[in-house]
Amino acid sequence: MLKTVLAALTVGTVTALALTGCTSRSEAAASAAATGFPAHAVVGVALPDKTSENFAIAGKLFTDGLRRAGFTPDVQYAPATNTVAEQQNQIESMITNGAKVIIIGAKDGSQLSTQVADATAAGAVVIAYDRLILNTPNVDYYVAYDNERVGELQGQALLDGMKAKYPNNTSYNIELFAGSPDDNNAGVFFRGAMKVLQPKIDDGTLRVVSGQTDFKQVTTQGWLAQNAQSRMDTLLAGFYATTELDGVLSPNDTLARAILQSISTAGKPYPIVTGQDSEADSVKSIMAGIQYSTINKDTRKLVAEAIKMVGELQRGEKVDVNDPGSYDNGAKTVPTFLLPPQLVTRANAAQSYRGDPALEPLTRG
Repeated sequence: MLKTVLAALTVGTVTALALTGCTSRSEAAASAAATGFPAHAVVGVALPDKTSENFAIAGKLFTDGLRRAGFTPDVQYAPATNTVAEQQNQIESMITNGAKVIIIGAKDGSQLSTQVADATAAGAVVIAYDRLILNTPNVDYYVAYDNERVGELQGQALLDGMKAKYPNNTSYNIELFAGSPDDNNAGVFFRGAMKVLQPKIDDGTLRVVSGQTDFKQVTTQGWLAQNAQSRMDTLLAGFYATTELDGVLSPNDTLARAILQSISTAGKPYPIVTGQDSEADSVKSIMAGIQYSTINKDTRKLVAEAIKMVGELQRGEKVDVNDPGSYDNGAKTVPTFLLPPQLVTRANAAQSYRGDPALEPLTRG
């Protein structure tokens, strides 16, 4: 009888300790959020590689903006040629250096659960930036543009652009491209676009000549331009020797330019091609009538919103979110602040980029 009681007590004690340990991990970060921290504290920013212009710009914006706000920035990039392990090591270094907040633009959002758990245990608040971190409860906030809406705008732009360019057509030949499969956003963009395009595929308005309509068939590993160009080369050779290509869904500007280069090299007329990120070379291409559209997701505004969150946390204030219930990462619903994306074509480029010192000049003349 005594052994049974002792065994029960032992099990109960171990269970209680386990529960206490789990609670303390979450309470450490919760305490930082509730009570604030010194204004000069270290804020870590872990960004993926610079293959996308918006991430390349973000690093300096974070460094300068955090410094102006009185924080000590620790901004690091995971190189394009390396594995996600480099970003994992960078996050662990930020934890060791005492970062109170760690902002993460994930290189692979499915492989950071250990690092964000370590951050939470150390009392740091984790903010997912642009890309959601998956399958972990240790993400406190998410700040991004509305990425499903981005896809919807791209899909509608493809339809509208083809209708305007080919007014006598009743159906259109298209191909689909998606981003890197290790980026959660790639699937979100594609899902948004297919909400618009799939009904038109089903009713015969759109014909994907290659038959490649599944996300896994159309991804572009690493968001690399050479991968998109190579796939477009293959599609043109295999399906468009005598068939006209009317449109291409491209998920971003880097891939759009690669797709257009492939089409130009093949001696084909330019179809309607979508994009995203308002990269300078693509804005030039839009103004020249080559690329049809992009999406304006002003990196300055996104970085500013992330830094605003850091300031609210530092002062122990409630963090401002405008979407508390939509973003389930597989382990929790992450409180989110979404910014609205804007479709840009040649018709509204001057208005869209008014006041942007880098892009406004490209829309003149």
